[in-house]
Amino acid sequence: MPNDLMNNISDHLTATRWRTLKLYNIYRLLITLLLLITQGLIVTSGWQHTLIAHLFIDTFSTLVSSYFIFSVIATIFTWQETPDIHLSVPLQIITDIVFIVLLMHAQEGGQGSIGLLLIIAIASASLISDGRLALFYAALASIGMLLAQTYRVWFFAGTAESYTPAVLLSLGCFATAWLAYSLAKRTKESELLASQRGLDVQNMAQINALITHEMQDGVLVVNPDFVIKHYNTQAEKLLGLEAKNWQGDVLNNVSPEINQLLQDWLDETKLTKAYAPSEVASPSFMPNFIKLSTQSRELRLRFLPIADNQKSVNPYSNNNYQGAVIFIEDWSQMQTQAHQVKLAALGRLTANIAHEIRNPLSAISHANQLLQEEEFNPASKRMLQIIADNVQRVDQIIKDVLELNRRDRTNQEPIVLENFILDFYTQFCAVEKIPATCFKLTLINAETTVSFDRRHLNQILWNLCKNGWRHCKKLENSLELSLNLTDKTKAIHIKIEDDGDGVPESIRNHLFEPFFTTEKSGTGLGLYIARELADANGAKLEFEAVDSAISSGSIFTVHINKV
Repeated sequence: MPNDLMNNISDHLTATRWRTLKLYNIYRLLITLLLLITQGLIVTSGWQHTLIAHLFIDTFSTLVSSYFIFSVIATIFTWQETPDIHLSVPLQIITDIVFIVLLMHAQEGGQGSIGLLLIIAIASASLISDGRLALFYAALASIGMLLAQTYRVWFFAGTAESYTPAVLLSLGCFATAWLAYSLAKRTKESELLASQRGLDVQNMAQINALITHEMQDGVLVVNPDFVIKHYNTQAEKLLGLEAKNWQGDVLNNVSPEINQLLQDWLDETKLTKAYAPSEVASPSFMPNFIKLSTQSRELRLRFLPIADNQKSVNPYSNNNYQGAVIFIEDWSQMQTQAHQVKLAALGRLTANIAHEIRNPLSAISHANQLLQEEEFNPASKRMLQIIADNVQRVDQIIKDVLELNRRDRTNQEPIVLENFILDFYTQFCAVEKIPATCFKLTLINAETTVSFDRRHLNQILWNLCKNGWRHCKKLENSLELSLNLTDKTKAIHIKIEDDGDGVPESIRNHLFEPFFTTEKSGTGLGLYIARELADANGAKLEFEAVDSAISSGSIFTVHINKV
């Protein structure tokens, strides 16, 4: 048995013994007070010669007063729980036995009813102490009564028949000790079993809490009144519950959308399962998809009823339904993971294909270069130049495809966007030879940090800015790179806007398709690669057309979650 269990049980038993001893002290204090009052009334009324042996009047009064004083002192020490319980019980019980035996001796040799107090004292001792001590107390009381009776017979000419009450009372003490000990033993065994079961329940609760908190899914437990009883850390993140402790609050205050879905699910399941109890042994989770108003991610919900299986086989009946467990999954993350697996497989295939194409392409390029060294007529030179241009285009496509295959190998790191975009702006203008007057940069006065692959972010911005510069009018502020922060969704928006002719509505749906281009020299992979790299880093790339009476153009926005 673990040490913690033994310590808990020992502490519980000790506390129980102290409570019992305190009750016994109250009883003793009341009895001695009653004896003290009765003794005073007897003495003042002159009845002492008929009720108490004449030779022991003073002794009886002294014993009653002393016993009352002892009761007061013992009660004070017991309430302070000192000394130790294993010392307090023997001291008090032995003192009780001595006082009661002496009072019996002073009251006509035990012919009165004071001897019954011994039965109560030994019964109390049996409930508080161990069994062997209970029998010891009974033996001590019996020896005391027999010695007192022998003293009376020896010095006051008593008869042998006078031993009968003492013997019967002794047998009563032993019987009481044994019965009380048996009862106390069963009580202690029950308390021990209850403590073990209680500890098992606590351990099981800790294990369940550990499992739920380590789960990748969010878990939300509600009672039949839709009051939240428990939720794990993943549910906090997915539902945005970090602001305060929502346990004990109604579900509608946390998420009206989930509350409505749960209500609809209950109405539907109670209706469909009411007449088919044999089919609810493994109830369907019935997944529901939802996009919360406070979160940008898409969630998948699954509901499972909590029921008392001992009452009914139908967990959806009104008398049996005890609440529900709501499992919450980040569906966006699951889709991303599945997408990455597919991309990894596709990447290996395209890498092999690109490698096989590059070998003959290199041979064609080398042969074309050799032919260009010879003298040909202008028409032949034109054909050779067409071959060279197309070889270069195919080689660029292969480079883009290989770059696209590496998108799943992200190396995300914290990036301060203001510094990163400023460095990118300077480098891009220098490499592409863009005048600063034509390219406007707008930043915010706050350090915003995102988790992103630095190389991927550079590639995304380069593709978008190069695309914008190619289509803009190349006038003052024709191209603009801006950074915006939305407090509500905690998202950062990087916008690239140009003042070009815009994108015709008929081809807007094809912008991000691979190999779709409106230019003869384009590969059609720039925007596709930019969007795929954004998705690989948990970001989102969107297009927005600028259609107004005074301006036209295009806006590409990269949405990134803030760290």
